[in-house]
Amino acid sequence: MIETWLQALPHGITLSCRACGQRGRPVLLFLHGFPEGAFVWDALLEHFAQPEHGGYRCVAPNLRGYERSSAPPEVKDYRAKFLVQDVLALIDSECGAQTPPAPLAALVAHDWGGAVAWNLANQHPQRLAKLVIINSPHPGTFLRELQHNPAQQAASTYMNELIQDDAEAAYGANNFEKLLAVLSAHSANEDASHRTPSAPPQWLTEQVKQDYRQLWRHGLRGGLNYYRASPLRPPRPGEPAAAAVSLPMDMLRIERPTLVIWGQQDHALLPCLTEGLADYIADLTLVPLPQASHWVVHEEPERVVQEISAFLARGAA
Repeated sequence: MIETWLQALPHGITLSCRACGQRGRPVLLFLHGFPEGAFVWDALLEHFAQPEHGGYRCVAPNLRGYERSSAPPEVKDYRAKFLVQDVLALIDSECGAQTPPAPLAALVAHDWGGAVAWNLANQHPQRLAKLVIINSPHPGTFLRELQHNPAQQAASTYMNELIQDDAEAAYGANNFEKLLAVLSAHSANEDASHRTPSAPPQWLTEQVKQDYRQLWRHGLRGGLNYYRASPLRPPRPGEPAAAAVSLPMDMLRIERPTLVIWGQQDHALLPCLTEGLADYIADLTLVPLPQASHWVVHEEPERVVQEISAFLARGAA
């Protein structure tokens, strides 16, 4: 049974959360991306909360700017340091019975949630035991490819569309037609070769579409502000973006065991982003999924659960 509530954090932000499992158990924290919300993790929350699958306390917040969570109006309020602050405060609320708080059993994250997770794991490694990343580029490899790889530069041009002043209106028009098209156009599934370009993938059912529309009706501006606040974008006239960024190695190292699951058919985040990850991650497990796209959690949920389960069990007593 999924429980929902509004979690007020000490620094004035409120996060709407979804969870399953008994409080006091080891915590798995799940972070979503754009244009998604906490609900995309429901099946995983329910699975890992079951005693036979670890009996974890599983929590998925809607990140700042999404659903009923606080949505500050300024773009600067969506910089990585503030997003990390939100997640740290939520970890305190879930793991804070001890001093210092117990670490998460694992932080699991996709897309923009992964951007937050990479930063948190680098800056506060003591707050988690393990890290799971699903199709979210490490900042070191992303910066490298944005600066030197024309293919990734071209694949990322959509980011400069999402930062435009009219993006909310454009993507919200006609009952979110353009956002639904993004989910459909960049999906992959076993019978993709047998469907017309306009037909949705199997996972994008009418119920799932309705779940997404219900989320998006809370507003798109917060989610779009993640793109506006980040310099890791392709350059455009008058703005060097990633071309002007330099990241020192001490901002890029990950010292916790890390599982990276990557749908190889991701047209926005190319497989080249997984090359060289071992330069930054001391203990890396990389699982490429050849037939999956960016929406791998929807497309291959059983495989995602299988890989996370094996990773959590590794090294367990």
